[in-house]
Amino acid sequence: MAPSGPGSVRRRCRRVLYWVPVVFISLLLGWSYYAYAVQLCIVVCLIAYHLLFAMFVWSYWKTIFTLPMNPSKEFHLSYAEKELLEREPRGEAHQEVLRRAAKDLPIYTRTMSGAIRYCDRCQLIKPDRCHHCSVCDKCILKMDHHCPWVNNCVGFSNYKFFLLFLAYSLLYCLFIAATDLQYFIKFWTNGLPDTQAKFHIMFLFFAAAMFSVSLSSLFGYHCWLVSKNKSTLEAFRSPVFRHGTDKNGFSLGFSKNMRQVFGDEKKYWLLPIFSSLGDGCSFPTCLVNQDPEQASTPAGLNSTSKNPENHQFPAKPLRESQSHLLTDSQSWTESSTNPGKGKAGMSNPALTMENEA
Repeated sequence: MAPSGPGSVRRRCRRVLYWVPVVFISLLLGWSYYAYAVQLCIVVCLIAYHLLFAMFVWSYWKTIFTLPMNPSKEFHLSYAEKELLEREPRGEAHQEVLRRAAKDLPIYTRTMSGAIRYCDRCQLIKPDRCHHCSVCDKCILKMDHHCPWVNNCVGFSNYKFFLLFLAYSLLYCLFIAATDLQYFIKFWTNGLPDTQAKFHIMFLFFAAAMFSVSLSSLFGYHCWLVSKNKSTLEAFRSPVFRHGTDKNGFSLGFSKNMRQVFGDEKKYWLLPIFSSLGDGCSFPTCLVNQDPEQASTPAGLNSTSKNPENHQFPAKPLRESQSHLLTDSQSWTESSTNPGKGKAGMSNPALTMENEA
């Protein structure tokens, strides 16, 4: 067996260091349990405390150990296409190879220059909302960010778990701060017996209050992202479509945006069980520059059709579990009622798609 080089040793050291924040949170959580359930021990509050503690740990565990999803095989280039790309210089010929490979894929987004989004490291055409993580060294479906506190990429497969982790951790801290407040006041008024527990009570309140402030802002920000159907990366840099940049390109309105993350069955919304819609490779899109919170009307179609410069999205079939978000009564069909339309299209006239050139 060949000895490992210095590069391999550095990678192993980095992997170990990446777990330091997770170990810190785990130790802090363990200490908070000891300080509250053993030292403080407010009997009437222990049932609610243990419920929040269990949901916090469950959602945190799922966020850490749910593997981020990668693009499916259809987005990977074939061996012949890879050979062709290596022979072609960067430029129009290079893009022509990618355009031919992507012609049957459900992708709407482009690079800032209008080119097909391609990952050189993974050698695949990036699906919409997919990005390459430099830490994981993989392309992650609907990547939001790489979170050091969970040592994992937050993306399509675990974004719901991450939201629940923020929610339950915030509730956990608020619950501790609220129930510990009276004892914290007694500590400063010398109303507590001089025991070891008084120091746990003081530090427990400080930690809970401090984390409550930071978690509330972070959770509020991600609630706003969900309501607008954006990821953290898309909030900083809007997605680019064939017609140009559109910050609300994936927003379908508050209700449908929520269902895309949490699913259709409300009984699973508060549980860290995967219920998000779709496969992460394709996403429904709204009309260009249309207000996603307003209802779609035929008048919107008329104003669009009068302006030939106002491009819409290409008519690529969406995954079945995603396409029904566009309309509650209609879905994509293999055969259109109008034979001149060619491939499948939406029956909702205000959500029509543009044919590929």
